[in-house]
Amino acid sequence: MHHPFDTPLAQALSRVRKESSLVPEVALILGSGLGPLADEIDVDAIVPYEEIPGMVRSTAPGHSGKLYLGSLEGRRVVAMRGRVHLYDGVSAAQVAFPVRLMHELGAGSLIVSNACGGLEPSWRAGDLMLQTDFINATGTSPLLGPNDGSRGPRFPVMFDCYDSDYSGLARSSAERLGITLREGVYLAISGPAYATRAELRAYRNWGADAIGMSTVHEVIVARHEGVRVLGLSCITDMALPDSHEHVSGDEVVRMAERSGEKFRRLVRAVLPELQA
Repeated sequence: MHHPFDTPLAQALSRVRKESSLVPEVALILGSGLGPLADEIDVDAIVPYEEIPGMVRSTAPGHSGKLYLGSLEGRRVVAMRGRVHLYDGVSAAQVAFPVRLMHELGAGSLIVSNACGGLEPSWRAGDLMLQTDFINATGTSPLLGPNDGSRGPRFPVMFDCYDSDYSGLARSSAERLGITLREGVYLAISGPAYATRAELRAYRNWGADAIGMSTVHEVIVARHEGVRVLGLSCITDMALPDSHEHVSGDEVVRMAERSGEKFRRLVRAVLPELQA
């Protein structure tokens, strides 16, 4: 049986392989304002998304839309500089398609990052958060439609999506570097409208510690493919229902860029230790 992913995936693989034969060990998804980590990669090839069949150009601010292959901290990596979001008007499967491609290229590990709003009142804008679990409040899934059993099970288990060894590594690296690393549950909405006060109260009651518009579909597909995941968030603003003001998208990117230096140091410390 041919899965709908087969053709674009094979075409995408062949397009990237024209540029590079590098087989990555670790995949990186660099969220809003966190793209500069890509500049630190010793580059083998850079491929714009629009040249890769099945991939969509991002419309989000702070997302350049290029796939990098190269090495960082002695590891072979493939990095997405910018991602596509559900609010770009695409399906969840299209949002997560690059994860299938990066796994197909060879990556058995994924470090996924995002900029998000903090729901835990004791936290501050600029904090980094280790994702310990997620709530998919987008109303859709990247696994809708027929399943290709050769890629993963029809009903994949989503307990413990985030790898406990990787999380432990992030904790110990943060401690060594003197970086405060919060931990919590990341909740995703589809956006592009920000949540209402009532929604924020509801999400907090559900047990969410941070809110954003990405990541969950990529993690679902990574787990469907058997890829091990580390999730890191940059808390760019406090999304508190009782506050008087709400930040703009531009302010989110600015704060992510400011705390990006901590994020880059943490990722570089973790990379050499990640076991596939």
